[in-house]
Amino acid sequence: MTAETSQTLDRGLRVLKLLADTDHGLTVTELSQKLGVNRTVVYRLLATLEQHALVRRDLGGRARVGLGVLRLGRLVHPLVREAAMPALRSLAEDIGATAHLTLVDGAEALAVAVVEPSWTDYHVAYRAGFRHPLDRGAAGKAILAARQQPNGDPGYTLTHGELEAGACGAAAPLLGVTGVEGSVGVVMLAEVVPERVGPRVVEAAREVAEALR
Repeated sequence: MTAETSQTLDRGLRVLKLLADTDHGLTVTELSQKLGVNRTVVYRLLATLEQHALVRRDLGGRARVGLGVLRLGRLVHPLVREAAMPALRSLAEDIGATAHLTLVDGAEALAVAVVEPSWTDYHVAYRAGFRHPLDRGAAGKAILAARQQPNGDPGYTLTHGELEAGACGAAAPLLGVTGVEGSVGVVMLAEVVPERVGPRVVEAAREVAEALR
């Protein structure tokens, strides 16, 4: 902690992170032990976070992340989309295919930003708001690949016909962006993905990641 930071805010954020990392919630005693503070401090932190719907306590007294966090998450999407647009436009124009930024939303992949190329005669219609399971399509599979290699670089993922007949996709995960789990990719009407597309998608994902840091 430095002189410019707030100890109380720091502890509150640590509470949220601890609760986000567990499926079963935590008791006041457990939070007290993990934070290294007394139970009175934890009670005050939880009461404040509950007022903002960021934390809820069940009948057994276990604290869990509240629905207010979801509302904050939705507000993040426009900011992420704005930061990603330059790299997506460049990718779409360079490859001549529809480029997209996809984020995790529960067990699904959610397209939050889409850019179509301006010079092609036809391209895949892919819209922001489109959802699909994480285990189908290049965007979701790239995210899952990054989960399996948390300290490595999974490169890019290629798929064909998993979300739309005759369409193939390439995607690479966003790496090194705290609090954001997603991928950058392209979808095109083709039998196979051209060889240069994979590395170009990886490059675009790195550009987006840098813009979000």
